Amino acid sequence: MAFWDNLWRNKASQFDSGSSSTNAIELTKRNPSVSLTKQGAATGNLRVNLSWRMRTSDIEGRARGGSGLLRHPFKLFKPEVVQAHTLGVVNVDLDIGCMYELADGSKGVVQPLGGFFGSLNEPPYIKLSGDDRFGAPSGETIFINLDHREEIKRLLVFVYIYDRTPAFDRTHANVTLYPSNGPRIEIELDERAPQARSCAVFSLETVKGDLVVRREVKFVYGFQAELDRLYGWGLQWGRGYKTKT
Repeated sequence: MAFWDNLWRNKASQFDSGSSSTNAIELTKRNPSVSLTKQGAATGNLRVNLSWRMRTSDIEGRARGGSGLLRHPFKLFKPEVVQAHTLGVVNVDLDIGCMYELADGSKGVVQPLGGFFGSLNEPPYIKLSGDDRFGAPSGETIFINLDHREEIKRLLVFVYIYDRTPAFDRTHANVTLYPSNGPRIEIELDERAPQARSCAVFSLETVKGDLVVRREVKFVYGFQAELDRLYGWGLQWGRGYKTKT
């Protein structure tokens, strides 16, 4: 029993703050923010990656099956099966985007919808690498050029479901930040919001001289315009479309 007690105790202690073994900081409701400045990571390119996979009742059942874990305790160490879209799950296309406000007052958005892929070395200093529509392991990535952090007033990174069934509760979605220095920062979209179509994931702005990442994880039932109203961005939104694959 002592072995299992220590195992679960260690796992719980690493959940919020990360550890040398995981080399990650997880932002949660209890620990919602981290200073990139204090991490020595307020320069260079900040890589922000969205990845997800589908959740099925079979997988969830096995994950929750306490009796199965008792009968086969070494299943705890077996990697969980990763699945993308199959005939047995809901088809979901998650996209990552970023609303920005620069120091000169200009505002806008970087996102796949409408082809607003941004630019890394000129305003808005944010670049979307591409559009993943199938939940590939590489996911979608946004790069933020923090060498121009003084020209960036605030950012809001968000995730939305494009033109498919609302199914945030059927996905395992994670947003991971890879700073130029120090541990990666992980934010899990772990709250059940089955009818939501958009989620504000994190904000980035300078607070008392520190460049701070703050976990938001706020789900809304509309699209970008509703997130805009929630955070007071003041952009004009219209219906956008993607090219067919």
